[in-house]
Amino acid sequence: MRSIKRIALLCGVSALLSPLAHADNWQVAKDEEGVKVSLSEVAGSKYKAYKGETLIKAPLAKVAAVQEDVAGACAWIHECKSQKLLKHEGDLTWTYTQFNTPVMVTPRDSVLRITTSTGADGSITRKIEEDPAYLPEEKGFVRVTKVEGFWKLVPQGDNTWVTYQVHTEPGGSVPSWLANKFVVDAPFNTLKHLRERVEQR
Repeated sequence: MRSIKRIALLCGVSALLSPLAHADNWQVAKDEEGVKVSLSEVAGSKYKAYKGETLIKAPLAKVAAVQEDVAGACAWIHECKSQKLLKHEGDLTWTYTQFNTPVMVTPRDSVLRITTSTGADGSITRKIEEDPAYLPEEKGFVRVTKVEGFWKLVPQGDNTWVTYQVHTEPGGSVPSWLANKFVVDAPFNTLKHLRERVEQR
């Protein structure tokens, strides 16, 4: 699928926050401007999983086209500094992403493996997993070593329902206030800005 190679790059932002199978009991943390964010405790982790949902008033193909704009991706992905495609092989894609962080926190980077599948209803699901050893560590960055999540795009006539769900162990020392802020801001801002970019085209 042509879209697999570049769409996967958008998944890099997920790495700033493992097991989603243990994320349940979702509680709504923010529901504004057409974007709903829910959080869930994850057994054995001090970091919460997040789930963002929104309706984009555009067909799935148009959403996918915006996601394929690698050069412009960091304009709508929360705290994305840079990202690049490492490898594409069949339904698998590897990406490398660097993130912005406050001055008191060492910048994070991540290597992700994304598995893309298409449902019978035309939906697209991208499973996100960490693959930290794929590249040597970069000086000045803390490599994120635990990521699990997915993007799901579901066609609804001329519209697209988008779900973005992730849990991450960011590694190193991260202040609790920053972690708590991130799990709300990341899905909210990412989905809001993606929707704006798609609907304004």
